[in-house]
Amino acid sequence: MSARPAEQIRIGVIGLGYVGLPLAVSFARKYDVVGFDINKDRVGELNAGHDRTLEVSSEELASVDRLTVSNDPAALDDVNVYIVTTPTPIDRHKRPDLGPVLAATRTIAGSLRPGDIVVYESTVYPGATEEDCVPLLESESGMTFNKDFFVGYSPERINPGDKEHRFETIVKVTSGSTPEAADLVDRLYSSVVTAGTHKAPSIRVAEAAKVIENTQRDVNIALVNELALLFNRLGIDTLDVLEAAGTKWNFLPFRPGLVGGHCIGVDPYYLTHKAQEVGHNPEIILAGRRLNDSMGSYVATQLVTTMLRKGIDVRSARVLILGLTFKENTPDLRNTKVVDIVSELEAMGVTVDVHDPWVDPAEAKHEYGIDVIPSPIEGSYAGVLLAVNHREFSGFTVHQIHALGDPTGHVVYDLKSAWPVDAVDVRL
Repeated sequence: MSARPAEQIRIGVIGLGYVGLPLAVSFARKYDVVGFDINKDRVGELNAGHDRTLEVSSEELASVDRLTVSNDPAALDDVNVYIVTTPTPIDRHKRPDLGPVLAATRTIAGSLRPGDIVVYESTVYPGATEEDCVPLLESESGMTFNKDFFVGYSPERINPGDKEHRFETIVKVTSGSTPEAADLVDRLYSSVVTAGTHKAPSIRVAEAAKVIENTQRDVNIALVNELALLFNRLGIDTLDVLEAAGTKWNFLPFRPGLVGGHCIGVDPYYLTHKAQEVGHNPEIILAGRRLNDSMGSYVATQLVTTMLRKGIDVRSARVLILGLTFKENTPDLRNTKVVDIVSELEAMGVTVDVHDPWVDPAEAKHEYGIDVIPSPIEGSYAGVLLAVNHREFSGFTVHQIHALGDPTGHVVYDLKSAWPVDAVDVRL
């Protein structure tokens, strides 16, 4: 394939969520960009200048006049570089669900023309781009791979809610299906990513690099979570131990907690799926996943046990959970593990109120069946649990914390080790 001059490049971004929208806005400062999303309401909001994910401000949206947003596939007909940023979730059996990526691939195939290139950013297992997506592009378009069209892979590294590490300021891994395609993809991203790029030797290497980034974090967090379970039995404060160990220069500063979100709690299952497909049993990765997936249940049990020790009648108890998103200072509810605490407490007969000022109540109800309350009821709770350290909660004083609790007796559980020690009964 021959390199196109910048003025001839027209980019289509398929999927305008936490990953796709910042990418589309960044490219639209230099190229003509079509942002495509199947969600009509999402497209309407963006065209009205509002991003519900809060990743892109209204001012940023208004500042790019080379971005067109549409839910009509025909808008992609003049595109020659397609970038796929659709989600890659897991199903209820914890198996990879390539449905959104393959649906995007079918949409692209309807507009694909000779010489076009399709770049995938969605997290997948090694081989998925060329083994799952390419055959579908060929069959749906009637064209031949690496003759009529080409593909690339450049894994997303978006960190929701992080205003420092942005699309442009994070080193981008790139790759392509031929040396020429790899060069084109690398030059394209290099033109907007100020942190630079790393051109991987193959698409499979780039896919593997992405999936192990979050698998490594998952395993490290699982280790610290297991240490927290142990130290709890030993009557030792986990944070005290970690702060002491952290005085060594090469100690890794991981903290115990819930592991949710669109990446760390999901990506390892993509790698283990591929490992099992080729006959390898990934023992450490799966052990870490099992432990991290069990933490919501452990937290709920620890809270209820502490309430019982204080003589609180759990059957009539009301518990307040502060925070529902998968991490702080973002409205992102994807794969949040706070819901595991909610369901476990409710299974024990506890009434649960959830308060989160960052969350869209309609989305919480639709995704998890949870009614988010607009504000807590002071003096009503036998248990107060800080699950997500939003900035609205982190500065609570001892008085503010205990004002939420039932004056006849209550338990405060600080899952994030963010509140004053003398205000808390339990820390993970």
